[in-house]
Parts: sequence; structure tokens; C-alpha cells
Amino acid sequence: MRAYAQLALAGFRRYSTYRQAMFAGLATNVVFGLLRTAVLLAVVAAGPVAGYDVPAVVAYVWLGQGLMAFVQLWGDARLADRVRTGDVVIDLYRPWHLQAALFAEDVGRAGFTVLVRFLPPVALGALLFPFRWPAPAVWPWFLVSVLLALVVSFGLRFLLNATTFWLLDNRGVITLHEVTAGALCGLSVPLAFFPDWARTLLWATPFPALLQAPIDVFLVHGPLWTTLAHQLSWAVALSVAGHFVLRRAVRRVVVQGG
Repeated sequence: MRAYAQLALAGFRRYSTYRQAMFAGLATNVVFGLLRTAVLLAVVAAGPVAGYDVPAVVAYVWLGQGLMAFVQLWGDARLADRVRTGDVVIDLYRPWHLQAALFAEDVGRAGFTVLVRFLPPVALGALLFPFRWPAPAVWPWFLVSVLLALVVSFGLRFLLNATTFWLLDNRGVITLHEVTAGALCGLSVPLAFFPDWARTLLWATPFPALLQAPIDVFLVHGPLWTTLAHQLSWAVALSVAGHFVLRRAVRRVVVQGG
């Protein structure tokens, strides 16, 4: 456990060194947050839509802008790059479980993004617009939901990167994920705006667990336990799938002579 804690700290330190990139990303988040706020305020100007009024829409937009970096919605190709170069063999020889080690580092990265990419946009949105805050009793469940969102996100990214063991170049798979994830996870518009049949299909996938679920918990939109159960089930399923895929991938490396 000490090794994984050190990896989490190393992940925090690694991303804290790229301060200019982080602040550039923060500025981009703020600009797009203002644009999305203007569009969605126009949508609900005549009255609430699917349970979203003005304060709820504002909270939805700025929470989404902050969580987007926290869950690293646009993917992570570090493992894929190491597979292509063959450096992953060194990682597999080290005395750790590769999946757990990468997750520990990702926790450190996420911890840094909370300070730079999550709290500032949310605070700015709350200062500029009417903002819906939840009751104090909701905050612990929101924290649980956010942590589950990180686990689901890592599980997806790990499986996408693991396809490199078979495809050798999985940039097409990652690009497809990045293009579709924004719409399917509730970043573009709230999933409550979709027709009933579309919502049913989307909630059968892990994507709503990334953004829409934590926002729903924050806004108390929909059944709390159903939302958390959806996140937990996908977190467990993706973690277990990642473990078995990694075992098969190690055999693949041995077969290839790695």
C-alpha cells in the first residue's frame, strides 16, 4: 500500500509541474462554460425543462466543466504508448499490479485537477449566475459519486489502452471514444432532455456514470440509490474486466516474445 500511496503522490507532483497547461485548460473550461451557460439559459428561459430550471442548468454546466478534467474525459494514451514502444515489459516486471499502479497515479492526477480545474470553474459559475446548492446531507453522497465516476473513467481508459496489445495502434479506438463520450455522458446537454427510449439506452452504458450521475446526485435529480448503484455496478464490472484483460495481455506479450 505504501508503494501505491507514493505513486498517487507522484501522479500529483507530475501534473503539478505542468502549471501553464493546467491554467490554459482552466481558461478554456471557463470560456466554454460561459458559452454553454448562455445556450442552456436560453433553452430554459420560458420555464423548466425536464426538471431543470435556471439555477439547476447553471450548476449542471459548471459542474460538468469541472468534472470533465477530473475524470479525464478525453482519454489517456500513456499505457498505449508504452505498449507500442515495448516499455510496458519493464512495468510488468515491477513488483506491483500494473492496473492498480496506474489507478494510484491517476488518483494523484485527479487530486491535482480538483484544485486547479474543478473548484475554480464551479466557484466562478456560482459567483456569476444563480446556482443551486444541495442540502448538507447530499455532499457525502456527491463525493462518493465523484469517486465512483473516477473509477469508471479509469476502467474505460484502461480497457481502451489495453486494446493496443492486440491492435498495436489503438488511436482510432481512442478517437472514437473521445468523439462519442461527450454526448453519451451528458456533457453536451443533460440526458434528461433526451426522449425516454434514448435515456434508457444511454443509462444501459457506463458513460452516464462519468458526468451525468454525479451531477444528478448534486442536484438531487432522480433516485439517489439507483444512480449510485449504476455507478458502482459499472465500476466493479470495468475493474474486473480490466484485470482479466491484463492477464490475457501479459500472455500476449509472452507469445510475441516480449
